[in-house]
Amino acid sequence: MNDRILIAGTNSGCGKTTVTLALLASLKARGLTLSAFKCGPDYIDPMFHRKALGLPSRNLDPFFSDGPQLCSLLGQAKSRFSVIEGVMGYYDGVGKEGAYSTYTVAQKTQTPVILVINAAGMQTSAAAVIRGFRLYRAQSGLTGVIFNNASPMTYAALADLARSEGLMPLGFLPRCGEIAVGSRYLGLLTVDEVTDIQDKLTRLGDFGEQYLSLDEIISLGAAAPPLSPVETPEAPMADVRIAVAMDEAFCFVYEENLALLQRLGAQIVFFSPLRDQTLPPDIGGLYLPGGYPELHAEALSANRSLRKSIAAAVTGGLPTIAECGGFLYLHQMLDGVPMAGVIPADAIKGDRLHHFGYVSLRARRDNLLCKAGETIRGHEFHYYESTRCGEGFTAEKPISGKSWDCVWANDHLYAGFPHLYLPSNPAFARSFLQKAADYKKGSSSC
Repeated sequence: MNDRILIAGTNSGCGKTTVTLALLASLKARGLTLSAFKCGPDYIDPMFHRKALGLPSRNLDPFFSDGPQLCSLLGQAKSRFSVIEGVMGYYDGVGKEGAYSTYTVAQKTQTPVILVINAAGMQTSAAAVIRGFRLYRAQSGLTGVIFNNASPMTYAALADLARSEGLMPLGFLPRCGEIAVGSRYLGLLTVDEVTDIQDKLTRLGDFGEQYLSLDEIISLGAAAPPLSPVETPEAPMADVRIAVAMDEAFCFVYEENLALLQRLGAQIVFFSPLRDQTLPPDIGGLYLPGGYPELHAEALSANRSLRKSIAAAVTGGLPTIAECGGFLYLHQMLDGVPMAGVIPADAIKGDRLHHFGYVSLRARRDNLLCKAGETIRGHEFHYYESTRCGEGFTAEKPISGKSWDCVWANDHLYAGFPHLYLPSNPAFARSFLQKAADYKKGSSSC
């Protein structure tokens, strides 16, 4: 089935995630088999999707994937109905033209789009907002609208305005502080930090059933044209165990990265740097993804046994990918608290985001993941700074062309702030696994 809709917004904070979760919870309660996707490089919203569905949520990012790849990701969903959540405002992306936006995803996948408008303090002006979004592009893809922070009293007039401007009114959500999720400097709280998340999801599902036009939304999704996914199967190449850090401190990882490694033959073994005393046995590689290690620095530091285990393994040649938060963990100090000590540098919090956004990475020398000159796309999103960021790769911003050196890279290590999207260049994943298999074979023969 290729039934699908995309939930877009006028801007960040208008209620896209709230509407998406309400829709997922209410459709799940109706018994539909569902899949969820998130536009852009976001990690946190997919966590909430997974909590609502009990299934992985994937990223659809037009900077990382071309049109056929986006369609393939959608087409791989074995479900009746897919819900895609947009990022930022519908047309917002890179540069003044909005490259790599939610609009780009909608166009490349031919997915019907529902616009979310925050209707708090607004009535007639909603018509101007709708008209502007619908006419900004000749083929906007917009078909319906949902009003957030509305009421039964105001919705009737808002629905009439939507119809007059050519969009189908598909319901509203009322203002309710009880379903709000807190946030911090990198976005929403992670899902495991919201103690009453199941209650919130249940309440959202009830709201979706009561206030959203679910039958019309289902029909809209069923009208989406069939996808023509391009299958790119990866032949298994190395049966090797890869230890992946996964707990409250390390939780920012693309599901597509893990899925690619598994298709190539990897056995993913999760462990917790907060609680486990040693690395998992019989591993050939280590993956330390991003997250919030700074919020758990004292607990991570107190786990001296694992810090020493990781330091000995990495300095001893264990093939290791460490992205952003994982990179911070490998430092000598994080905000003055001892970490693993592999990177001879300290990490401290800055007062602003650094190098925020998409990057293309070009290797300056042969390393764990590639040969000199080879490239891969990634993303940076961090307040923290390192006294020594490394110089194994050169990062370059799209559009502006601004560049800088970054990443500690050698024949067994990639450690830096940029998060990698491995499917954008699967050769990097193959190189990692091959070296992990070689390492395991070598350590077994000793």
